[in-house]
Amino acid sequence: MESTPAPEPSWQQLALQELQQQRQSLEGEIKELEQRRDQLQAEISSHFTGQADGLSRRVKGFQDYLQGALVDLARSVEQLELVPETLAVQPSPLDQQQQQEAAKASEEEPAPAPVSASGLFAGETTLITERLAAFRDNPDFHADAWQLRRSLDQSGYDLLSDWFLSQGGRGAQPSGGSRSRNVLVTAAAVSLLGDLYGERFQTLVLAGAPERLGDWRRGLQDGLGLSREDFGPNSGVVLFERPDALIERADRLEEQGELPFIVVDAAERAVETAILQFPLWLVFAADPQELAYEEELL
Repeated sequence: MESTPAPEPSWQQLALQELQQQRQSLEGEIKELEQRRDQLQAEISSHFTGQADGLSRRVKGFQDYLQGALVDLARSVEQLELVPETLAVQPSPLDQQQQQEAAKASEEEPAPAPVSASGLFAGETTLITERLAAFRDNPDFHADAWQLRRSLDQSGYDLLSDWFLSQGGRGAQPSGGSRSRNVLVTAAAVSLLGDLYGERFQTLVLAGAPERLGDWRRGLQDGLGLSREDFGPNSGVVLFERPDALIERADRLEEQGELPFIVVDAAERAVETAILQFPLWLVFAADPQELAYEEELL
């Protein structure tokens, strides 16, 4: 007796088996995704806890730094001789006669020329005033790299005119009220110094926080058409968080016969006296409102 062959499964059964296999596969994938989700949640929770601890330590560290900086600032102000003492000398009769003759001659002469630059820039009055006027009145937005590509407003023009011509490139100036304005003024100074000294100087910026240094990097890149390669130990601009490293770099530049141009961010509460020994430095002095705003950003 011949056996009857088993009936072939119908298409409904085949479809059902395929659906069951797909369901099992999807259930396995869902289980793996749930495990991955639980793992990511655990990692996020631990990472946030670590960040919170780091932020707490950073705030505490800044408080300690601020207390020490205020003490250093008070000591520096006490020791700094802001106005040198002058020796009053009584003029002799001959000196008085010469002064009277000079005054009489000056009345017959035409109006005197504008005051000349002092210090490093003696004799460069014409070039400095012309370049600053061009920055204010005729900005070149497509200038080559290391040339100012932005417009300098009147306050920036007055600040740099006083810094170059009256202070001789060595002095503190009031902050423009924001870091972006101070960076623009610095970019104009770097551009003009490039006209005077070519590549024989390097700009050293002191801003004691990574966020502030980031603002300086982006602002100088935009204002002078620079790239990231222009920032570094062997490039045109070097950024520093600590004053001791900046001073060491400035000393090395002078030993090599080059000129360091030191710029101090307005958020710095105290300035190392060693910085003031160099021939070219610009310190931005912030008002209390700007300093309070900087503290809120920390």
